[in-house]
Amino acid sequence: MNAAIIVFPGTNRERDMALALTRVTGRKPAMVFHRETALPAGTDLVVLPGGFSHGDYLRCGAMAALSPIMAAVREFAMGGGHVLGVCNGFQILCEAGLLPGVLLRNAGLRFLSMDCVLRVERAGTAFTSHWQKGATFRAPMAHGDGNYFADEATLDRLEGEGLVAFRYADANRNGAARDIAGILSPNLRVLGLMPHPEDLVDPLMGGVDGLPLFTSMAEALVGV
Repeated sequence: MNAAIIVFPGTNRERDMALALTRVTGRKPAMVFHRETALPAGTDLVVLPGGFSHGDYLRCGAMAALSPIMAAVREFAMGGGHVLGVCNGFQILCEAGLLPGVLLRNAGLRFLSMDCVLRVERAGTAFTSHWQKGATFRAPMAHGDGNYFADEATLDRLEGEGLVAFRYADANRNGAARDIAGILSPNLRVLGLMPHPEDLVDPLMGGVDGLPLFTSMAEALVGV
């Protein structure tokens, strides 16, 4: 699996993501700066990692969504490529129109930095095949704008089509609609989620709760 990690000014989780991907693939992912206009040849997976792209000015992810590289990411996704966006990456995917809804300021307007428990709502995808539906796992979260919002019709569609990937299972601290922590695109090839599974992929990190996400991707995309 050949992965490309997109790096924006203010991105700060690209190395965490690279460590997680390298652990399951044995290959270092390519780092692609936001001013580039093309993805590396043979890319199987594009990852938009966490951070504070462009300082989180305007709405989080809004400026990054207009970066030159995003035209290539959008084309890759529209062509059936797999894309993962975590935290700020989730925000960017929504702002770029690759996922519906928007991420707003947390309820209470406070930055949240703590572990949470997620429940798997959709198993059997390229991102979740190593979990069973209903499984729970721990994941760190660190965000000020994780309050997922969409209109009722969109939320009903996500629910009805099985596109809610993860929900907060212990407490909904950021106010996200229907406890949604992560969603999938209709073709199940684009995933956005707020917490950081890449920070729990090794016992030295305090656990391996996030490892199934990366193992699922590595197995699904090998040889793609």
